[in-house]
Amino acid sequence: MNNRDLAVYVHWPYCARICPYCDFNVRRDRGQAEQADLADAILADLAAQRALTGERRLTSIYLGGGTPSLMRPDWAQAVIDRAVSLWTAADDLEITLEANPTDAEAARFAAFAAMGVGRLSLGVQSLDDAALRFLGRNHDAAQARGAIDAGLAAFPRVSFDLIYALPGQTADGWARELALAASLGAEHISPYQLTYESGTALTRAAARGAVIPADNDLSADLFEATQAVLTAAGFDAYEVSNHARGAAARSRHNLAYWSGADYAGVGPGAHGRLTLPRGRIATQAERGIGDYIGAVAREGVGYGEPEHLDGLAAAQERLLMGLRTDMGVPLADLSPLGLHAGAARLAPLLAQGLVQVVNDRLMATMSGRLVLDRLTAALESD
Repeated sequence: MNNRDLAVYVHWPYCARICPYCDFNVRRDRGQAEQADLADAILADLAAQRALTGERRLTSIYLGGGTPSLMRPDWAQAVIDRAVSLWTAADDLEITLEANPTDAEAARFAAFAAMGVGRLSLGVQSLDDAALRFLGRNHDAAQARGAIDAGLAAFPRVSFDLIYALPGQTADGWARELALAASLGAEHISPYQLTYESGTALTRAAARGAVIPADNDLSADLFEATQAVLTAAGFDAYEVSNHARGAAARSRHNLAYWSGADYAGVGPGAHGRLTLPRGRIATQAERGIGDYIGAVAREGVGYGEPEHLDGLAAAQERLLMGLRTDMGVPLADLSPLGLHAGAARLAPLLAQGLVQVVNDRLMATMSGRLVLDRLTAALESD
């Protein structure tokens, strides 16, 4: 971890449609007049956070959401230009844009590429029309494949998300879909298990019995199929839900999260982690769009009182995030938890093949990734 490096996350909360499984901080895009004020607030928030961090090497800018590809291009350009002017851009600065595979968004890819976006992250979610209808998506499988092709033509790097463990899905059917996905030319695929988050339309449907979630055994079979198919296709499972063809294809921005690096979060609800002279802090911007704009106007930044992370809290976060990756976590970062090579609580987990220690780094095995929540809890308990 290099605390001189900095990543920037920009949250644009508007979406053309709210998906039934989504619990992100999003709003329906109806061309609200407040959007111009939000763009201005994000620019001001960036400047205020530069005053806090001082000079840093900017390694990543991530335009996420929501659907940032719905932003007016001149607003997106202004955000990128502001970040690059405030911090020193690394020679290999990576700028990522999240988008959906609609025809309207694909038509704007060239404009975003021209402003320096080098990685496109597409919310494909499925290559099956029935699954896309269930997920409430506003594109079909043909549009998804067309958007992948358009992305590959416009950007140096393309990633897309898929969702599995849908009702009625089988391991064989999922393996066929993954094999098709791997053949489409993108060098990064992020398969996520469908989750039933509190307050979503999907969770309400499950409570009524209208949707039957996949059981644990099927979910495990689907996870194992994911590893087998993508590994055979040349993808490394460098994180629980992220697979890349080679180290260069890995998402630099997400690696900042998982490795404990600093990142500034701007936009409604955005999180950040910053190492300052007074210590490491966790920030969370106001979730409401108007509240965020107001906070920036009053305080300069979009978040209220930050949380100060002591050594124990920072170590817990490093464990939680780092075990998700194939890099693991340096044991030195976990010393506040009492974890070291000879720690008694490691012995049964090593014996069960759930973790391993390699070059003084603690790593979860593939079996450990299947039970990551339980594994993390066991490691935190003294």
